[in-house]
Amino acid sequence: MNRTSSILLAVIAALYALPTLADNAVKSTAPTTLMEAITMGTPMTNFRLRYENVDQDGKLDESNAWTMRSLIGWQTKPLHHLSVAAQLINVAQFNHDFYDGTNTTFGGVTPANKVNNPLVVDPDYTGINQFFVEWTGIENTKVRIGRQSVKLDNVRFIGNVEYRQVMQVFDGIAVEHKGIQNIELYAAHFEALRRITSEYFSAGDVDIAHATWKFSPTENLTAYGYFQDMAKNGFTYPTTGAAFTNNSSKTFGLRADGSHKVDADWKVLYTAEYAKQNDYSGGDSRIDAHYLRLGAGAGFGNWSARIDRELLSSNNSLYGFQTPLATGHLFQGLGDSLLTTPKDGIKDTFITLGGKVADVQLSAEYHWLDSDRDFSAAGSLANSSHFGKELDLIAGYSYSKNWSGKLEYFSFKEGDLYGAVASATRKRDIDKFMATMMYTF
Repeated sequence: MNRTSSILLAVIAALYALPTLADNAVKSTAPTTLMEAITMGTPMTNFRLRYENVDQDGKLDESNAWTMRSLIGWQTKPLHHLSVAAQLINVAQFNHDFYDGTNTTFGGVTPANKVNNPLVVDPDYTGINQFFVEWTGIENTKVRIGRQSVKLDNVRFIGNVEYRQVMQVFDGIAVEHKGIQNIELYAAHFEALRRITSEYFSAGDVDIAHATWKFSPTENLTAYGYFQDMAKNGFTYPTTGAAFTNNSSKTFGLRADGSHKVDADWKVLYTAEYAKQNDYSGGDSRIDAHYLRLGAGAGFGNWSARIDRELLSSNNSLYGFQTPLATGHLFQGLGDSLLTTPKDGIKDTFITLGGKVADVQLSAEYHWLDSDRDFSAAGSLANSSHFGKELDLIAGYSYSKNWSGKLEYFSFKEGDLYGAVASATRKRDIDKFMATMMYTF
């Protein structure tokens, strides 16, 4: 963090030396004193109560987790183009009828009284969730330095995993510029991150280059480069030959996504994306794979339907395309059975239906999950490519601008056995039910 602090001080000094091009854009309501900057600021506070039930094949007991996440924070209004944001996080466990993974995350073994409980990764935790300085002295530009939440595009590659109670956050500097018509530019250098397990990675860094062209109000084209120089962050799985010791990778991609209006009621939905991933900064030479997503659908009023195919390719069953900085929960089924890409890769074909009844937002997905390259199915002489199928159902309701609730059900059914019958690499049947209530200031 010493290096980050030095960068922070240097950037602030440099920014103050620049002409403050946004001076003429300052509104008359801008604060003139520190106290006004604080009192005119914005809350960053919400409370989320959750019940999660997990029933997993191979575990004798179900997990029943009651947890509460409290985010308490405030961002001041800019004073001389500078604002400060601070947000604390506390995750409290109200019972212990589940295993949160803490022991195994930090090098231990699963406690004897938890071996029969499925995993619910919501550890007890108290700490700093976000703490950053934001500078807006150049018009249409925002510089943020410190610990921050980051979400890019559909969070397939960079996300904050806000689904879990402990969020993923990044430490470093990010610059966002919107001064070119219909163009958004984003660049960042992060030297550490805290993951949903509460584990803190600081050995290495992450660099991001991201540009989006909004060629219509609902359509965009994005180019990106992600450079993860973090040897131990990412996947763990057995491979042919020696095990991986350095997971550092670079990923370049192009994404087209949007909805195109046909008439007052109908619209066409589409997504096309391709990315290439290779080893980076000493990463293992077997890191060589690509990503492809193609999808299309239609929307009518508040309802929509689409079909998508997502491929995370395999490098001859030596390595599967990885997205270690993503909000992985949203992909390959919401039940989290395939958060890490197996070395044989993934082909995910899925249909999505969504709509609104009264004030209730409904969503349903069904996934056919296969490998990119065939694997040897346990208990069979034949090869297979079928991991399983999953059904995901969600109903969300907003009572007001402050109160919201959500019910979720995820059901994954195993296909052919991936790995030995008793192996941890198996993708076992699992059913999850979640009920969430949140209050936001």
